[in-house]
Amino acid sequence: MAAGSPMRALLLRNDGYASEPSGSVLEAMEPYVEAGEIAVPAPKPSQVLIKVRRASINPSDVMFVKGMYGQPRMQGQPAGFEGVGEVVEAGSEPQARELKGKRVAFAVGLTGWGSWAEYAVAEAAACIPLIDGVRDEDGAAMIVNPITALAMFGIVREEGEKAFVLTAAASQLCKLMMGVAKEEGYRPIAIVRRDDQADILKQAGAAVVLNAEAPDFQRTLKETMKAEQPRIFLDAVTGKLASAIFHAMGKRSRWIVYGRLAQEPTQIPEPGQLIFQHKKIEGFWLTDWMRSVGREKRAEAVAEAQKRFADGRWSTDVTAVIPLDEAMARVPAELAKPNGKVFISP
Repeated sequence: MAAGSPMRALLLRNDGYASEPSGSVLEAMEPYVEAGEIAVPAPKPSQVLIKVRRASINPSDVMFVKGMYGQPRMQGQPAGFEGVGEVVEAGSEPQARELKGKRVAFAVGLTGWGSWAEYAVAEAAACIPLIDGVRDEDGAAMIVNPITALAMFGIVREEGEKAFVLTAAASQLCKLMMGVAKEEGYRPIAIVRRDDQADILKQAGAAVVLNAEAPDFQRTLKETMKAEQPRIFLDAVTGKLASAIFHAMGKRSRWIVYGRLAQEPTQIPEPGQLIFQHKKIEGFWLTDWMRSVGREKRAEAVAEAQKRFADGRWSTDVTAVIPLDEAMARVPAELAKPNGKVFISP
């Protein structure tokens, strides 16, 4: 399809950020996106135009369309951070031209052309040519979760302690990370809110599973922290739960925040721990990690992720693949189902 031709897309209804938080659940599509048409974009010299085959829906996508992510919305532009598809047009730079005709996983970054559309524009540097053994569903979820999982597990590995803590542990990202950890003899401590997730997570590689809603959670948390002595806390939740976990951890612990599923305030129960126990709080954003590490380290992570999907060590749990024309009606209900990912198929 030529640049300038109309294409179908799910378009953002709002600009900038939300004035009030509205929680991490996508209760309906209509307040945030609408089905419509927009002109097919033309790629700039460093970019490629991709015919989208699958577009992923991540928690970060939900927070973004609701105006609660770290990037401002652009009204009238397609939503969606990542996907998989075929490069049909390329800019003039060599890195872009080399991708023409290839199936790629891509992240749209700051281009403003989201993946919830028939076509998307991405920087060539943000595209991963896929090997044949990688399914479209794995490719569409290749960047945000798998590369983040490898990058954050690298932090655990560098720290040296075998045990580490994960909130939102039933997420696809955490399950991928736990698989790597199990292979290398590490001991993930998985924090969830439902008992029925325990067996799934133990199969995925969790050494310990704690239910934050259980009456004895505070007791079992303290006992687990004392026995396992984790130093890294990888947190997608924040709020009261994360504060309690960090408070229970030992000296020189690092609380690494990469998401904010809880909208309640996050408090530090004992700030003196930051002084006298040398505990630290920091953030993780994949975009910064990709910029800060060398090209060789990025390439290693990409190759490792593809190998794991191709040989079956990793597999994306799929809840639903929804046609673009049905997305407005079906996405919220499918996202509410546990333990799998939802994709849009143009």
